[in-house]
Amino acid sequence: QVQLVESGGGLVQAGGSLRLSCAASGRTLSYSYMGWFRQAPGKEREFVATITRSGSSTVYGNSVKGRFTISRDNAKNTVYLQMNSLKPEDTAVYYCSASRIFSTTLDDYNYWGQGTQVTISS
Repeated sequence: QVQLVESGGGLVQAGGSLRLSCAASGRTLSYSYMGWFRQAPGKEREFVATITRSGSSTVYGNSVKGRFTISRDNAKNTVYLQMNSLKPEDTAVYYCSASRIFSTTLDDYNYWGQGTQVTISS
């Protein structure tokens, strides 16, 4: 079992920044690939970013590339998502997730946090 708890969401104006955090506990060594997904109202859950255990490799969704940065602090078992140049279309619930493999596919992720709301005003 892996437990994931997100924090850091909120309401910001377009062009602003937010940093999301995801604290992991449990079998984190077995599910060491971490990802962020998001889901806007009426839409399917969308891949945002993923990172390897070492942090040496990352992949981003096309809609966030160049604006968002995923990182991790293994000593704290925490993954971060730094979001810059935010747009109204970034409004969604953001979910942290854990997987055994390095993947951008939602079905490859085994554990999920409860989500944190991010709202961007225009």
